[in-house]
Amino acid sequence: MTFSIGCNGRGVQHTRPVSVDEQFRMIKESRVFDHFDRMPQPGEEREYLRAADRHGIPIRTGLWSYTAGRDEAALERNLRICKEAGGEFHNIMLYRQHASGQEVSDQQIVDFYLLAHELGQKLGIEIGFEVHIYMWSEDLRRISPVARQVRARGVPFNFVLDHSHVLLKVENPEEQDVSGIREDVEAGRFVIDPYEPGNVIDEWIGMNMTHWLQIRPVSPNGPKNPWQLKDGGTYGRACQYPFFRPAPGEWHLPWHAWRVEPCKEIVRRVLRHHRDTLTSPLRYITTDMIDMPDYGGGVKYSLFEQNVAIAEWFRSTWQSIEAGLDT
Repeated sequence: MTFSIGCNGRGVQHTRPVSVDEQFRMIKESRVFDHFDRMPQPGEEREYLRAADRHGIPIRTGLWSYTAGRDEAALERNLRICKEAGGEFHNIMLYRQHASGQEVSDQQIVDFYLLAHELGQKLGIEIGFEVHIYMWSEDLRRISPVARQVRARGVPFNFVLDHSHVLLKVENPEEQDVSGIREDVEAGRFVIDPYEPGNVIDEWIGMNMTHWLQIRPVSPNGPKNPWQLKDGGTYGRACQYPFFRPAPGEWHLPWHAWRVEPCKEIVRRVLRHHRDTLTSPLRYITTDMIDMPDYGGGVKYSLFEQNVAIAEWFRSTWQSIEAGLDT
């Protein structure tokens, strides 16, 4: 297999957080993951390194969130921490607002990317930008133009595809309003439904820029999580749907298999592209059933068991696609 499959550290738990050492032990004993996906947390760097060495599970990927115009020094510091921990790829989530308080411009996004790329090249670690809520990329219309601007500078645009943050907005006017795309979606100028021609996910796949695929089922216009509210008592956003049927009492609604199919179909498309494209940069896969109110905070089902099931499904699916059994 050409991929390294990791589990997001926030999902290495059943229904409550466990120690760092226990997380690495769980990943090792599952026998389905190749690496741990989380940047060593501040103050716990040595603990992460000891656990990685003890259990033989490397830390290859991780992420951090940044504000342009303020966090450039933090970026360099984090890249060094990741490299020292054995990291190979640092996922950068850049907030939609610049330190000045204004919405970050395309040029500022490109400049931050180019700085991160330059720093990463000096240290020997790759960087990438993710499509994600709360970030500049939540306006999904901006991603392709920014990628083209980076490429025009002779630098590869390393994309982290988390398709859940697109599926979240399908058939969901509230979510479309958050990112300002509702008018374009309703007019047919911008297509987010992955089953419609000309949709943006197929565009990104076709641009051959996905280095890292994150897998988390999200149902179009799916249910919000009522079991862990945000500060102020409000609901989080509907960014997670169980991959397989929870046991009775573990989920607050009836579970429907069809709601998981859009996620599976996008993964299949990414894998078919990888199989058929010799220059495909896809290297990292992570499962991302995680806690927090926008996702699965407070749920009664095991986050880790869901992640294991996704990893097992991914491996089986890739074997079928690689063999040409799934076209």
